[in-house]
Amino acid sequence: MSILVIAPHPDDETLGAGGTLLRARADGEDIHWLIVTEMRESVGFKAADIERRKGEIAAVSDAYGFASVTALGLPATGLDSLPLGDVIGAMGDAVKSIAPDTVYVPFPGDVHSDHRVVFEAAQACTKAFRYPSVKRVLAMEIISETDYGIDPSQAPFRPNAFVDISGMLDEKIRIMNLFAGEITEPPFPRSERNIRALAHVRGGQAGLDAAEAFQIIKDIR
Repeated sequence: MSILVIAPHPDDETLGAGGTLLRARADGEDIHWLIVTEMRESVGFKAADIERRKGEIAAVSDAYGFASVTALGLPATGLDSLPLGDVIGAMGDAVKSIAPDTVYVPFPGDVHSDHRVVFEAAQACTKAFRYPSVKRVLAMEIISETDYGIDPSQAPFRPNAFVDISGMLDEKIRIMNLFAGEITEPPFPRSERNIRALAHVRGGQAGLDAAEAFQIIKDIR
């Protein structure tokens, strides 16, 4: 089995599916990381932060044991300014090369515009007649993005798939801490306390100690 997680920004894969990826890797499955955007000085990021992020990506890749890491290098916070076809073209090449059977994507109702663009592009890049390897597509729940989406035209996140991460939660938190500044003290949404709390709430819904929740977009059996 081959799994691809499509992250608009580095850390989205860990917040949304970190425990699931760790379980899959422990079960001997190949896991792949597609990072859509990058920091750029032209949009306000400091050179030192850009270099630091490169090191963080390398450390996180090692921690998960990804079979491949693909960076599209599109501008962070600026995907909605690009032609959607450009995003689809870059993403589609990566999906064809990796040929996953399961793909994790951001939820279309997330508050961040980058997340919404990535979901829309991913829909085009997982069509059965163009990407026949893809059998399952699941939307992730990304704390501080999914829970802040209030678009009245978009249905709220309604999980219908759960993965037991009871044995992986501590490692998920450890990996999240590799991203400097992305996890801090409560009441900040991406605090260790709140990440754990969400995992236990989702676990309770599924009769587990801790879980990650997803919404099934496509499931071909």
